[in-house]
Amino acid sequence: MDRPVQQDQGKPVVWLSGDIKTPPFSTEARIEAGVLPRELQRGESPTAPHSRPMPVIGARCHELLIRDKNKIWRVMYRTDHDAVIILAVFQKTTRTTPGSVIDQSKRRLSRYDAAS
Repeated sequence: MDRPVQQDQGKPVVWLSGDIKTPPFSTEARIEAGVLPRELQRGESPTAPHSRPMPVIGARCHELLIRDKNKIWRVMYRTDHDAVIILAVFQKTTRTTPGSVIDQSKRRLSRYDAAS
């Protein structure tokens, strides 16, 4: 399930689920979706409208917003002292985050924490 850890600068990014690639992302959205996690790697904290806290998933969990041409993408993540953990990447079609994404993210974090 876990993909290799990406190490550019700062903290590594651990992908538990999801892809950021073209397609389905446009090239511009894919670039933005790459820049924001790099900021997280360097210890920066994107703020609204790019990121919002998701305490319903857990401590230090957030949702990145990536605006594409006619779509809105979300990247669920948690920042740890030693890594940025990507929990889910999905197209958001409503104002609320689907319960299934929240539940999956919680399960992924639970398995990740148990293995760590």
